Amino acid sequence: MPRDPVPEPPVKRPGKSLRFRLLSAGFGAAEAVLPRGIPAIDASAIEAAGGSTLPDFAREGLERLTASIAAETSLSLFGRVSVRYDLTRLVRNAETIRRMHAATPGIGREPVRAPVFIMGLPRSGTTFLHTLFGFDPDVLVPRVWQTLYPAPRPRGFDPRASAVARKTDRQLDMFAGMAPEFPAIHPIDADSPQECSEITAHVFHSLRFDTTFRVPSYTEWLDSQDDAPAFAFHRLWLQAMQHGTGGRFWALKCPEHTFSVKAILQTYPDARFVVVHRDPVHVFASVAHMTEVLRRPFLRGIDPAEIGRQVTERWIDGARRLVEFDRSGAVPAERLVNIQYETLTADPIKAVSGIYAHFGETFSPAAEAAMRAHLDAAPRGGYGRNRYRLADFGINVERLRPRFAPYIEYFGVRARPSDGTQAA
Repeated sequence: MPRDPVPEPPVKRPGKSLRFRLLSAGFGAAEAVLPRGIPAIDASAIEAAGGSTLPDFAREGLERLTASIAAETSLSLFGRVSVRYDLTRLVRNAETIRRMHAATPGIGREPVRAPVFIMGLPRSGTTFLHTLFGFDPDVLVPRVWQTLYPAPRPRGFDPRASAVARKTDRQLDMFAGMAPEFPAIHPIDADSPQECSEITAHVFHSLRFDTTFRVPSYTEWLDSQDDAPAFAFHRLWLQAMQHGTGGRFWALKCPEHTFSVKAILQTYPDARFVVVHRDPVHVFASVAHMTEVLRRPFLRGIDPAEIGRQVTERWIDGARRLVEFDRSGAVPAERLVNIQYETLTADPIKAVSGIYAHFGETFSPAAEAAMRAHLDAAPRGGYGRNRYRLADFGINVERLRPRFAPYIEYFGVRARPSDGTQAA
């Protein structure tokens, strides 16, 4: 008599709590992923799930990224679910941009006029400045919700009346629940300005993946690549988002711009730049801490000393590149502003007014009033007070100082003594 088949062991599924939180926050892919287990993070499967055929350079980026995740990152359960969802979303969004251009060919003929690129060392006031630009009704900035659900932002946009903005806020709230330190480090909501690394992530050429997931081989590959194809997509994204809005110019921000100036100028020959400068001693620990906070929900294990090495090597190189960029004369003086962190934060309205004047742009009463209202409502830009020990990340300031001394001397950066802690 044939024996009854031995039943297969039940698939271990995540609890209702995680599934409920993912779904309520807007992670639509979770319903398909969670009940049957979590599929492997495979480049071909993600491309197919996103419903698009990627260009060769983007497909290679996705393949390098997924291979690096598989070999070098120990993802948590949430990490495995969210990575697959995130990568699929990026493929789908890139296809959305392509279809927008195909449906309205005139979008691709619209100029992206003299965009302003804000750059500098991370945690040096660039986000604060970008946020102020975002309160000018005549200036376009990428918004968090737009990088998740691409669509132009009309004048008078009210995020409270927008379904996608509310959905984005639910996702941000869920992440804050798993990374409670994040809102104090980087205050953000659905309609906040977003970094360009979220735009180039759509074609898998972005340092944001290494910030969150620890993918050293992908990052090494990325550093060897030409950024021009990624910024060609960046232009397509801006053209699609500016269509019908009547904005005067784009204000764009990302510390990663420091490594992409050549590609930016190839794509936007009339680009303008604002470079914010701050003593690297007072950014290293903050960047390392933010990286640790961002990785914690996604990874099983985190090495703070490794993060410290990664951050210091990356941004000592970044400081060197900022000096090279300024010395090169690649951008004429009328299209370049260097500003000290202390100058920006001492009188933000005066600083912004000076930047507008330098670029020959009108600083309207409406823009000034909106910026002042934000500053009154959000002291310190909305940032909380945090203290980090440099030693927690293996950062020895005295050993590093000689390596970033040329940057401090060249730009006249105010160097401040450190007691081994950093307040942010």
